[in-house]
Parts: sequence; C-alpha cells; structure tokens
Amino acid sequence: MTQAWGRFGALGLMALLGLGWVPAQAQTFPTKAITIINPFAAGGPADLIARAAAKVLSENLGQPVVIDYKAGGGGSIGAGLAAKATPDGHTLFLGTSAAHVVNPLVQKTNYDGIKDFEFLGIVANTVNVLVVHPSVPAKNLSEFLALAKAQPGKLNYGSAGQGTTGHLGMELLKLNAGVFIVHVPYRGAAPAVNDLLGGAVQAAMPNLSVVLPMIKAGRLRAIAYATKDRSKLIPDVATFAESGMPGYESTTWYSLAAPAGTPPEVLQRLRQAVHALLDSPEYQALMLAQGSEVMKLSAAETLEFVRRDFRQTDALIKSAKIKIEN
Repeated sequence: MTQAWGRFGALGLMALLGLGWVPAQAQTFPTKAITIINPFAAGGPADLIARAAAKVLSENLGQPVVIDYKAGGGGSIGAGLAAKATPDGHTLFLGTSAAHVVNPLVQKTNYDGIKDFEFLGIVANTVNVLVVHPSVPAKNLSEFLALAKAQPGKLNYGSAGQGTTGHLGMELLKLNAGVFIVHVPYRGAAPAVNDLLGGAVQAAMPNLSVVLPMIKAGRLRAIAYATKDRSKLIPDVATFAESGMPGYESTTWYSLAAPAGTPPEVLQRLRQAVHALLDSPEYQALMLAQGSEVMKLSAAETLEFVRRDFRQTDALIKSAKIKIEN
C-alpha cells in the first residue's frame, strides 16, 4: 500500500509540475523581438498593413516587432522562409492569397500554403481598382475595353507579381471581355505603380489603398471599382457591375500566420494579440481610410476562409486557363 501510494505520489507530483510548466512557458512568450516576414516590396499596401500591425502588436506583446522584406515569386519566397522558420511564435508571416493559395496551385513550391501554417487571423480585406495612366484616352470601363479591342497587344498592365489578385483580376477581365493586354509583373505593388505613373505601363488593378493619393491628385485615372458597392473614398467611380460586368469582384486579403507546429499556448497568445489589433480604433481608422475591411474571425473561421478561397481560385484558374510562371 505504502509503495503504491509512493509511486502515485511521485507520478502525481511530476504531472503537477508538468502542468505548471506549460503556462509558465506561455507566460514567458515572447522572449525576444518578433519578426513579420513581408513577401512584398517596401512601400506597397502589404507594407502599410505590416507597419500598422507591428506597432499595435508590439504594444500588446511587450516586445519589438520588426518587418523583414523577402519579396519575389508572388509571395512564395517569403512564404517558404516563414514555413521553415522555428515554430516558436517569434516569426510570423503576412500572407495573401498569392502566397497561400495561388502559387501552391500553379507551381511546385517548397511549402504547403495551408498545412504549413497556423492562421492567426485575416487582418485586412482590400478592394482592387482598375486604374490607367492619364495619357490613356479612356474615361470608363467601356471605353477602356473598346481601346484594348482596337489595339490588341498594344496596351500593357503592371501587377505586384504573378498570381497576385491584380494579376488574376486583370486576366479574368481579359477573358470576360475578349481582349488582349500584355502582363508586366513586378516585385511588389510599389514598383508596378511607379512604372504606371511614369507611363511605362498603361494600366493596373492594385489595391485602392496604394493608389488612392494618386487618384485624388489626378496622376492616375480610376476606371472601375472591383466590388459590388462603390467606395466612399472614390464615390464618383463606378463599380464593374455598374459598368456592365455584374458579379465581377477583385479583392486582396491579408493574413497573419505562424509556422505549423507552433505550441498551442503560444498560438493562443498570438491570436489574442491579433484580435486586440483588430479591435484597435487606431488600426480600424487606418484600414477604413485605405478602403480595407477588418475581419474578426475565429481560428476555425479563418482557416475555412482560406480553404474556401483555395477552392474558388482553383476553379477560376482552370476555367480561365490562366498560366502563371514565377
């Protein structure tokens, strides 16, 4: 009896110590600076979101949050590095559909866009807008498509990279309208917009956030807004549906994710911090000013959101026969 109780007592003490160890570890997180890998170039919409998120997350987590730019491959370079990072919560990934969905669908990547990540939340959903250089003699979608039909292959458009929504959205537009416009991919939205401003490319479909100041200043002309309702930021710009293309939408979602294998207690702390970010009046105001929607989803809802986009994008690429090469 005494021997049995002795064994039970020893095991019980070990179990209690073990249970006590887990929360202690969780309480020590984070123990150093947290890095957010941004897979796009500095200066674009992803950069704006990353910087805003880093500020609020740092305040909430009590450690510096720095941004590491790993542009290229439509987001796949940064995604591959994030997927292979030590899963301790100190490396996060600012992802989009391009990195998590499109690239794994159309090419061989060194990561799985869904299985290799633990999604912490969708931190922004931004609508795209079709814009042209002022030298393009088109004031609306009908005139733009008529110009493209009259000069097949003479117009070109820039995008933030292969597989980004700016690329897929324009390719779907080309398919639906039966026009040929040449695609010029860049390593991020900023260099694409810079060339658009200089007239090296004639059109683009970037996030409204990155081109809003240029539209307001008359340096770019907005042709059509890619969702069902007009934007309060550019109320005079018609939607694609109003312009004769019902059901057409093009948006870019941004997520924060940790590498798969990150301890549950660390994920819980990170998700709490992300929810605090989405509740932040400062962050909400910034997103509203950029025409972005803030989506506060649970862990399960976030995962289903990404999986649903995977299914829809897969169907789009196959039906539109879009070929993507990075």
